[in-house]
Amino acid sequence: MFFNMEAGFALGKTTNDVMKTITQFALEGKSKQSHTFFMPPRIVDEFLSFFDDAKQDSIQKLLAAVVVQSPEIHTDSIPAHILYTMVEDIRQRSLRGLRVGEEEIEKAGKSLMEKGTLDRISFQKTIGEYVRGYRDRYRQATRVGFLDSVADLDVIMLAKEVNGAIVSSDEGLLKWARLFGVKEVVPQALATRLHQG
Repeated sequence: MFFNMEAGFALGKTTNDVMKTITQFALEGKSKQSHTFFMPPRIVDEFLSFFDDAKQDSIQKLLAAVVVQSPEIHTDSIPAHILYTMVEDIRQRSLRGLRVGEEEIEKAGKSLMEKGTLDRISFQKTIGEYVRGYRDRYRQATRVGFLDSVADLDVIMLAKEVNGAIVSSDEGLLKWARLFGVKEVVPQALATRLHQG
């Protein structure tokens, strides 16, 4: 939400604009006691990692306006069907990642055979292209649409705990939040929804 300007969330044209808008909504929610914004500490850490200077005024104001809270993971339980779904999903993604690796290695091998003997620099340039391709394809095969961090799981568990709604464009986070039965607000509708009170 803070960094994906292409998604058209109507919250601002820059990260700084979005931070100011969310801060304003959070402060209005507090004064009217109509809504509260939560961020788990791991998400705060992830958010701050995008900035060189975490002491910027707009960052500090945002963090003062939101509630930073960890989910109570020691008392929450997860339905077994979700764990079964996750294990099967991990297995399938692992197999897809292996296939992608095999295909990229075959492509690199064929290319190197066609070029004959290469000096070290030519080899690095040739193989580097395939390594980049492998990384991109591996990421697509294994991470896109998946719950790929504990920070994302914190968001889901905290939203469930406080009976809140998640606002995100992360496909994996949303897919798994739906499995957990967590409410969501479409990011493009957040501003309108908050203006309505």
